[in-house]
Amino acid sequence: MSDLTLYTYFRSTAAYRVRIALNLKQLDYIPHTIHLVRDGGEQHSTQYRDINPQGLVPTLIDGDTTVTQSLAIIEYLEERFPSPPLLPRTPGLRAQARAIAQQICCDIHPLNNLRVLNYLRTEMQQDESSRHRWYQHWITEGLAALEQWLARDGKHQSRYCFGDTPTVADLCLIPQLYNARRFSCDTSNYPTLLKIDQHCMTLTAFQQASPEQQPDYDPPA
Repeated sequence: MSDLTLYTYFRSTAAYRVRIALNLKQLDYIPHTIHLVRDGGEQHSTQYRDINPQGLVPTLIDGDTTVTQSLAIIEYLEERFPSPPLLPRTPGLRAQARAIAQQICCDIHPLNNLRVLNYLRTEMQQDESSRHRWYQHWITEGLAALEQWLARDGKHQSRYCFGDTPTVADLCLIPQLYNARRFSCDTSNYPTLLKIDQHCMTLTAFQQASPEQQPDYDPPA
């Protein structure tokens, strides 16, 4: 049995991706929660910075190996525990799945994560309404491109982004859609993405990875 520890936060989109991967591969792990808001953010503590100098979640520890960055962690899990696979079989589809994952993780999510929103609030002195407009603009631009890509020529017939099993693309898409709803983004213009989301959320691995199922879940006041 592996001895896996995941530093996570229930609301972290990046940690959410990794939790899905761990669940799909049926890997037991010890969740170590890092609250990103309480007391100014536990990610800033010296203890956690010694583990991850970026002060971000997730961080995966597997014995003597420490891996940061959600996509790197997912790739590590894919190589370390190859079954079930999280990438399609053919090189072309594997490249496309990685491209979707990177569109989300590199182009959409970084513009809207907690650090950016906090900077807009404190240094740029943007009110809540302005911050929401910022978030919704980048979500709309990003999700519209994903919808166009997956629904091009009306040929998307799969239950998931690629084929009939979840891939890294789905692991990234579902948390991003969850976060879009949390910020009251209108997702009705993305029927292909919503269809994929609906199928994914029938799987226990996705359900158990959701923020509401985490030990540190803090319901809205």
